[in-house]
Amino acid sequence: MQRTRLNTLVTQATLQFRQWVFNPWRRLSVLVISLLFGNFFATAISATAGQAAKLDVTISAILVIFVEVISWIYYRFAPPRRSIDRRQNSNLNDVTIGSAVVPSDATPTLNPNIDLGPVRSRSTLAEALNAFKLGMIYGLFVEAFKLGS
Repeated sequence: MQRTRLNTLVTQATLQFRQWVFNPWRRLSVLVISLLFGNFFATAISATAGQAAKLDVTISAILVIFVEVISWIYYRFAPPRRSIDRRQNSNLNDVTIGSAVVPSDATPTLNPNIDLGPVRSRSTLAEALNAFKLGMIYGLFVEAFKLGS
């Protein structure tokens, strides 16, 4: 891309947002707001779509596709996990974490030589979209229970 004023402005705004959301409490607040907005969106969409009752099937299909796309994005592009691997040439009871071989009866969290990687490695946008999806699904379930009673 060319280095235009708009490109520079978007890049600087993105960097400032990443630095701002690096704080765990701020990240948590963004996720909670996204969850609550998903719940509000579900209430709003069920109230507006249910008024005429002509596009119920179409809107529900669009919501299912939306939920599936968000799930596909969130779980398809997951960061590589540094979980416990089993090597073929080692003992079946021993497991490897990174480059260290640990017996299966030992707890890997107590060994200081094992690098388990960063605590958070997904992007905040992906986590916010997933929280929005969860809030929307929860809100739709609540609306269904309200209609059923």
